[in-house]
Amino acid sequence: MEKQKLNSTVIYILAILGFLCCCIGGIGIVPSGIAYFMANSKLKEASLAPENYDNINGMKTAKIIALIIVVINALYMAYTIYRISTIGWDEMMEQSRQMQEEWMKGMNSGS
Repeated sequence: MEKQKLNSTVIYILAILGFLCCCIGGIGIVPSGIAYFMANSKLKEASLAPENYDNINGMKTAKIIALIIVVINALYMAYTIYRISTIGWDEMMEQSRQMQEEWMKGMNSGS
């Protein structure tokens, strides 16, 4: 019987998307969480009959990467919630606007 290949490409793509979105208030927890649960379910499926599956180690690696990115996103989300609760949403938006203005001034003075 031919071995089935565990395709971890989708899991890597979701994990990377989650990593790219982590700086947006930790919202990347959604795609990276999906990636983690997908990898976990595939590994459970493969553990029932490991002789029928190929690339189990690749799927384990994808699961670990997804878990690390979930943790990074959870920490950033907790930090964002802490900042909103301590300084308030309006102050955060004002700081963001000021940083954007300074960045634009730097861009205009450099050209």
